[in-house]
Amino acid sequence: MSSKGLPSMSPLAGKDRAVVQLLLDAGTCPRCVLRFCSVGSQLLYRHPLQDLMKDLQEFLKNSQEKEDTVCLDVADPPCKRLRLEHKEEGAAELNHNGAIPQLPSAGNTALQSSAGRVCNVCLGILQEFCEPDFVKKVCQKVNSADYQFTSFVFSVSLPPQLSVRERAAWLGVKQQMRNLGLPLAKDDIVQLKEAYKWIIHPQLSEELGVPADGKSLFEVSVVFAHPETDEECHFLATACPDCFKPAKNKQSVFTRMAVIKALERIKEEDFLKYFPCPPSSPKNLCDALDIQCNNGAVFVAGRYNKYSRNLPQTPWIIDGERKLESSVEELISEHLMAEFKADSFNFSSSGREDVDVRTLGNGRPFAMELVNPRRIHFTAEEMKRLQQAINDSSDKIQVRDLQLVTREAIGRMKEGEEEKTKTYSALIWTDRAIQREDIAFLDDIKELRLEQKTPLRVLHRRPLAVRCRLIHSMRCEYIDQHHFRLRLRSQAGTYPGLARQGWLGTGSGLGQDGWRPESSGARPWNLGVIAKGPAASSELAQEKEREWERG
Repeated sequence: MSSKGLPSMSPLAGKDRAVVQLLLDAGTCPRCVLRFCSVGSQLLYRHPLQDLMKDLQEFLKNSQEKEDTVCLDVADPPCKRLRLEHKEEGAAELNHNGAIPQLPSAGNTALQSSAGRVCNVCLGILQEFCEPDFVKKVCQKVNSADYQFTSFVFSVSLPPQLSVRERAAWLGVKQQMRNLGLPLAKDDIVQLKEAYKWIIHPQLSEELGVPADGKSLFEVSVVFAHPETDEECHFLATACPDCFKPAKNKQSVFTRMAVIKALERIKEEDFLKYFPCPPSSPKNLCDALDIQCNNGAVFVAGRYNKYSRNLPQTPWIIDGERKLESSVEELISEHLMAEFKADSFNFSSSGREDVDVRTLGNGRPFAMELVNPRRIHFTAEEMKRLQQAINDSSDKIQVRDLQLVTREAIGRMKEGEEEKTKTYSALIWTDRAIQREDIAFLDDIKELRLEQKTPLRVLHRRPLAVRCRLIHSMRCEYIDQHHFRLRLRSQAGTYPGLARQGWLGTGSGLGQDGWRPESSGARPWNLGVIAKGPAASSELAQEKEREWERG
């Protein structure tokens, strides 16, 4: 045997002969044979299939020659092989016909029986789908998608019936090892996915020019299916019905996890009643249904100013009808989506403003998650140009401090949202004449607790609920007998514009019973907010301004 043969590269020993012979006779490919013999040499799996088959055949031949020599030289006790055959006569039933397959002598038809056949365990995944032609097909799909990446992680989606076939093969191997007085646990077998990645990782890495990295954000995945054997796991639904329950967005109840769960529950003797051991060889290879690429999300953050009183923060659509033609979210996202070439996005911000409210000062913090972007690398100068493009596209908004951030930074933006405070200023008119002392009591109110229901105007996007909010302090500035300015410092999420008229019967507001002047028996004030932060009622404000001018 050449120096590349099995004995010098793997831990195969005499104890493995029975397993190798059993699997090859059943139509198992050489790489799956190595898996079931617990061979952990990654390099060995990368050898061509033809070479591995020849090495396995030579291993069987050498093992037989050594065994025959022992039989000739030692008359008593009988040779190991004879003892094994005698022991096998009383072994427990294993296969579908109630008999354990006999082991032909080495130099038999093992090579002919396995060569050119689809593996009865991996269904061809460790055969055709490890070849350079398939690797090139995967890389062509990746390159044509035009992603930016510096490493990759490779994932595989296997047909669920593979787990059933693997269990059947394992039961056969376990019985052979038991006949030799050796234990074999399921964990001793090299997993199919692991072996497949050992083989294909170096080829993909060489073809793509970047390393494989389990922590990479760029994922290349292959989805396999095998229609010919789709129904092989259906018997598990009869044996373990609790494991197969319909789920949303699932085309079939026979998912890989459900099948694995059922295989963990079913008893060996029950399994063997339904499924042949070893499994039969299929006629066809697996199908590579899809080759997919996915880049991890990129996060962009900044601050925006809004100068329009007719622009919602997010698209205003109620019952499928768009109320306004654009939004802050859309004005920003159209540029980011185009530059990052993402599939979709998720917009978030630190709070939100009403449609008729401007956002001035330093602006409101916002962030955008760009899902599956093709482009991920941007310099600081490129981000500045992108920011300028957004600002030049509309006079309704402006963006500042646009930058790439981490997912953790987005979480910090949302932290403490409930603890933030906001200050509002409102110019208020009252229909009855007032003096300074009539409104002085408002200055003494601290930590006023409000139980505000969701306003009708936002019920289309928020559930109906009662939310507790605090007005921390109020300060009044007397102007004349019918006007005063009220400044509120409130908890974020308070609706100060509703404080003067109440919440449509859900709580007291200015002008209701809870807001009478100190004098006994006085009627409630009829108040009107002339201007609040931004004006809450432009018609009322204009009317009051005309009165002042006449006045």
